[in-house]
Amino acid sequence: MALQWFRVPKDIVFGENALEYLSTLEGKRATLVTGGSSMKRFGFLDEAKAQLEKAGMEVSIVDGVEPNPSVETVLRGGKEMAEFNPDWIIAIGGGSALDAAKIMWVFYEYPDSKFEELVAGKFPQLRKKAKFIAIPSTSGTASEITAFSVITDTENHIKYPLVSYEITPDIALLDPALPAKMPAHITANTGMDVMTHAIEALVSTNATSYTDPMAVESIKLVYDNLPLAYEKADHMEARNNMHNASTLAGMAFTNSSLGLVHSLAHKIGGELGITHGLANAVLLPYIVEYNKKATDKFSYLEKTLGKSDLIESLKELNKKVGIPTSLKEITEVDMSEEKFNEVLDRMSKNAFEDPCTLTNPRQSSVEDVKEIYKAAYYGVTASNI
Repeated sequence: MALQWFRVPKDIVFGENALEYLSTLEGKRATLVTGGSSMKRFGFLDEAKAQLEKAGMEVSIVDGVEPNPSVETVLRGGKEMAEFNPDWIIAIGGGSALDAAKIMWVFYEYPDSKFEELVAGKFPQLRKKAKFIAIPSTSGTASEITAFSVITDTENHIKYPLVSYEITPDIALLDPALPAKMPAHITANTGMDVMTHAIEALVSTNATSYTDPMAVESIKLVYDNLPLAYEKADHMEARNNMHNASTLAGMAFTNSSLGLVHSLAHKIGGELGITHGLANAVLLPYIVEYNKKATDKFSYLEKTLGKSDLIESLKELNKKVGIPTSLKEITEVDMSEEKFNEVLDRMSKNAFEDPCTLTNPRQSSVEDVKEIYKAAYYGVTASNI
């Protein structure tokens, strides 16, 4: 049996006013990395800067990280950091800001690194110049806890998942005040992304006795808290629990990997522009139905949660938070039958070849993937695939 690992950040700081932890850091300089305007608009960027200045640090800011961070952006950030020479790199914002900051860190410490080497999994040893803190503004991607980053080659229109334990943050800092500013539909989409992470981690072929308890606890927290966080944006207990659920799911899946839900969501997102969390949410019940033949963990989960039918309970949860039950009902992009069928064959092949397919509990095929897409599009059962 091959050796396995369980690796997570050294420290996880969580709870209300967690941003104040920044004032306890030791160092001379810190660089904050953020995305668009939301962290500025809601005052969190200024608050983080103020806390770092309380610690006696000089602070620089690298901003403008786009929703799909590009190679150019991470190279720019690495260069700006090299000019400032920070002891701490602190990413604050959504998953894009966190992902970008991880790779900026590499180019700061190793300016001569080649992006192609990172794509091939060849990462240098970090922490020679700086340590890394991740402060998520959404309860969803779990980038604050993972060894993953997704960077886009805009010239060739390819998204590259980069993976190395070197880019796992040193500290994950979870303050529920940040996601409390999210609009309801983002709360829903990111919350169901958490659910998908947790369920796929639980049934992954790489799941272990270390990852399973975290996945199950995350699932419980989402069931109990997502509707409340969706209905009451400033319900701090629900927000705190959803933040913890996201991080627990991240701890599970970064060590066990994922499955077909993510494979299919990655490709339909790339082809039709559907938001990642929304795609996961709609696909999840259909792929649970498809995978049920291959694992008894869904039955175990039903017993643990007291749910008589996991698939129906997931559909009900989606409805509670305003998520449609089929792909054709999605309105954020053009989901016409013509558009869907136009990309179906290519999308199915690419989804089958996605790395997440490797750890799905049931062995699939391009034809199976195509049938799952069709079941989820039309809202019909996947049990006969």
